[in-house]
Amino acid sequence: MKPVQKYSTLLSLYVAQSIPMSFFSTVLPVIMRMENYSLESIGLIQLMKLPWILKFFWSPWVDRNAGMKHGYKQWIIASELFYAVVIISIGFFSLAVDFKTIIVLMIVAFFLSATQDIASDALAIKILHKSQRSLGNSMQSSGNFLGTLFGSGVLLMLYASVGWRGLMFLLGGIVLVALLPLMFNVNNRETLAPANIKPPGWRDVFTFFRPAIVIRRVIFLMIFYSGILGILVMLKPFLVDLGYEVRKIGFISGIYGTAIGAGFAFLSGWIMKRIGNRSAILLMAFYSFLTALFFAIILVKNPVPVVIYTGVALLWSSYAMSTVVVYTVSMNLVRPGREGTDYSIQVVMTHISGLLIAVASGFIAGRFGYHGLFKLEATWAFLVMILSVLLYKEYGGRELWTYWFLKRKRVAWRLIRK
Repeated sequence: MKPVQKYSTLLSLYVAQSIPMSFFSTVLPVIMRMENYSLESIGLIQLMKLPWILKFFWSPWVDRNAGMKHGYKQWIIASELFYAVVIISIGFFSLAVDFKTIIVLMIVAFFLSATQDIASDALAIKILHKSQRSLGNSMQSSGNFLGTLFGSGVLLMLYASVGWRGLMFLLGGIVLVALLPLMFNVNNRETLAPANIKPPGWRDVFTFFRPAIVIRRVIFLMIFYSGILGILVMLKPFLVDLGYEVRKIGFISGIYGTAIGAGFAFLSGWIMKRIGNRSAILLMAFYSFLTALFFAIILVKNPVPVVIYTGVALLWSSYAMSTVVVYTVSMNLVRPGREGTDYSIQVVMTHISGLLIAVASGFIAGRFGYHGLFKLEATWAFLVMILSVLLYKEYGGRELWTYWFLKRKRVAWRLIRK
């Protein structure tokens, strides 16, 4: 398969995956409020996101059935088809009358989306050579940003014209169309695990954490973009307190910022490929530190529009490049036959750390103000830059799959350390 076929396939899958998720997470609350739903009801829709936090629990099952028997391509197609059917079926229900039914169907849709994501991530690991993973993860990150841009911006504008049912039909159609590159470009046999690999099981979720080198890597992943994440979470409240209107905030953060993120996600993959993972990690950690420093020193003292737009560009570009680092590094620490499981575990750990940082940033901003939060984030970003260098280790010629061929755990883990 040619590299351009790989990259286009991954981009289409991740764009189609993120558009419905972005719509349900960000646009649906707006529509519900327009329809006079209570804030309590709007809060309930956050339950939809649970499958994405818990997906590592059934990822071994996906690896066992997809990687060992049917191939990840077939699993993605099946998951996407059911995903589209559920989304389209939601369009036949009314928000005013069938709210609980719609919530249940959305949870089902997010479960199917999370399952498809497990298979898509494993597929990416299977078809991408190690030298292609940085650009491959640029497709993933850019696809997520582009999907968010479309799902949270364009679809909201279309709501008045096509209505609820029309939007659901459109979302389902997007999911189906996104399958075309996968169906034409990917050979299902390429996604199967080697025949001599032991079938994965539930214990693999826990055995992943046994080697000390994995603990180091997970800590690295959990802290890597924590130096800017608190600022990103508090950006919209900060703009509200500066007096910006909701529509203006939506443009600055939702359209302008997301578009910047999509562009820099592409750039990040190219940088990692050119200078190598370790140098790119240091460069992007330093860039995150400069971003946090800009907010702490310049923006809070002189929040004029040009400074605001510069800060938002720095923030979203830094976040986008950091996500490419996290995705690429996670792909390089997976066991053969357990690609979906190991990758899901690492990404979920970053989601959990992000949730904790989001909660903490609200308390810190409430107690010490935005300036206090920005200064703390700048200090922490500097420490993260140092810790990243200490925690991240490159691997030599023998990779993690040595374990499965030698079937000697301790020996294999020693062999991959340098």
